[in-house]
Amino acid sequence: MRPNTQPPPGTGPSALADVLMERLTAVYAAAADPAQAGPMTAYMKGVAPFLGIRTPERRALSRTVTKDTPGPSEGDCAALALRCWSLAEREYHYFAVDYLRRHVARCSSGFLPVVRHLIVTTSWWDTVDLLAAHTVGPLVAADPRLGAVTDDWVDGEDLWLARAGLLHQLTSKSATDADRLFAHCRRLAAHPDFFIRKAVGWALREYAKTDPDAVRAFVTAERPRLAPLSVREALKSLDGA
Repeated sequence: MRPNTQPPPGTGPSALADVLMERLTAVYAAAADPAQAGPMTAYMKGVAPFLGIRTPERRALSRTVTKDTPGPSEGDCAALALRCWSLAEREYHYFAVDYLRRHVARCSSGFLPVVRHLIVTTSWWDTVDLLAAHTVGPLVAADPRLGAVTDDWVDGEDLWLARAGLLHQLTSKSATDADRLFAHCRRLAAHPDFFIRKAVGWALREYAKTDPDAVRAFVTAERPRLAPLSVREALKSLDGA
């Protein structure tokens, strides 16, 4: 039986999320740099406004936000992530992505609808790729039934869910479900969008570091259907590419 994949309901109360959000909005707002915000927003194609906090400083500030706080429950993770996503500035989304990456082991398969909501809301590669590899991936590894959900994402019409489905095993190495990986790449081989073609190649390139022969054989068999970009990316780390 497939797990429930309905959209997440409104989150319940979370005292931990209350504390973290109060700290987060205070320290991030104080560190905002309008001179940096414009170029950062432009680099990400205007998908969201930025406060203008560079990554090293943002991560240092984030450590002060989470200092001396207890480990979260799944409900705390959901509340925090959805509250961060309700704020416009991208740095708040990054905080949520980093927090989920750190605490995903505390979440069950029932958390996947929350992650799906994050993927399809204010979507761009900067959050989608990290959520795919470091939140979706561990959730599927812990509950393999969720692999069927990634199949649905790959077969669906949403570009960013399809990319997340392709990339969710990016860091799985020898634990990769190769049949599923190759099936996903095969289904999307002829996709016209750059972000999907790039993801097909990236997913194959990463798995090639674990099983180069399998990737080379797949590319040889599917080369007439694969986009040249996907082939180039897939074979980058292989001798004789």
